[in-house]
Amino acid sequence: QVQLVESGGGLVQPGGSLRLSCAASGFTFSSYSMSWYRQAPGKERELVAGITSTGGSTNYADSVKGRFTISRDNAKNTVYLQMNSLKPEDTAVYYCKARRYLFGDYWGQGTQVTVSS
Repeated sequence: QVQLVESGGGLVQPGGSLRLSCAASGFTFSSYSMSWYRQAPGKERELVAGITSTGGSTNYADSVKGRFTISRDNAKNTVYLQMNSLKPEDTAVYYCKARRYLFGDYWGQGTQVTVSS
């Protein structure tokens, strides 16, 4: 019943942009903080960006600050990750995560982002 479905990934050249979307259903989206994680081949999954339930606060990994922007639209039950100035090291599977205190975490299936010339 609970679903987080990522979309928007693909192949882009270095310096390009992508906008990822994560559509949520089956829970009260507006009560959950949302995050984007990524996992590159051979690497551990890492936090990329997070946003509070209202969208009032965001945080980013140092590696993406100034390039990525997380946002959410609670009316659409969707969280976004705008990725600009993409680098090859951004290549990874990007996962959407929902979290609420004491309620546990929900994870999406991921969407592939490949940055290559």
